[in-house]
Amino acid sequence: MATSALTGGGLSHFRRFIGQIQSSLLRPGQALSQASCLHASAALNGRQWERKNRILYPPQTKDEPRRPAEIYHCRRQIKYSKDKMWYLAKLIRGMTIDQALAQLEFNDKKGAQVIKEVLLEAQEMAVKNHNVEYKSNLHVAESFSGKGKYLKRIRYHGRGMFGIMDKVNCHYFVKLVEGPPPKQDQTTGFDLAKEYVDQLKNRTVICSL
Repeated sequence: MATSALTGGGLSHFRRFIGQIQSSLLRPGQALSQASCLHASAALNGRQWERKNRILYPPQTKDEPRRPAEIYHCRRQIKYSKDKMWYLAKLIRGMTIDQALAQLEFNDKKGAQVIKEVLLEAQEMAVKNHNVEYKSNLHVAESFSGKGKYLKRIRYHGRGMFGIMDKVNCHYFVKLVEGPPPKQDQTTGFDLAKEYVDQLKNRTVICSL
């Protein structure tokens, strides 16, 4: 009895301590998404990806520039490899919505059709729920894949032997932002080679002559 009472009291003190830390870290008017979790990695926030559509921001002032709309959408448990999906997700990252749909239209991979359907759903959500006036005025800000459910099955071989095979699934996450994509500096192969040579010159070799 004494042990169980001590354990319950310790848990209550621990929860109160965590609440004090979160309240001290948060500023007034801060978004609710930052209050929910201290981590900001994609793997941890992937579980609550679509909840970001319900974030409430404080009213803007007259001099403040208009905040662009952000649309979060995903599709889970796709019967496709997360590694194959990653190449397609990286392909459209930073493109406008029309450019991304055009690239996926002429790609014969299975994942390209899935991503195209997700983009069209997110585009429709932007017009319906997020007050986006022109559906072409969007760009892909984030696009990545995650690991889904893996099922292990037996693959029968000859002479009474067997192997293990995986039936893989993956998740796909996308974030659309209103407006044109930000400009990126174009790097050439010569610039990358020069940067690599500079890294080799500036490195420190331990236990060398």
